[in-house]
Amino acid sequence: MDQFPDRIDSRFRYVLLAAQRAEQLMRGASPKIETTASKPTKIAMDEISSDLVNWDYGPAPEVEEAVDVEAAEG
Repeated sequence: MDQFPDRIDSRFRYVLLAAQRAEQLMRGASPKIETTASKPTKIAMDEISSDLVNWDYGPAPEVEEAVDVEAAEG
């Protein structure tokens, strides 16, 4: 496996990012890197290794209030 940037915290995340980016490439997105690779998965992995794929965790989930089941039933 290619070396990936420090901000990617696990191999699992690396695989998820590469799969998502490869899907974008297959749907017509332009590569962010010049490469001799022809397969979208390899292009995606090269982009991630070059730290060209931006990602984040997204917004924090909203906290739901706990419901007291016994009080709701009674």
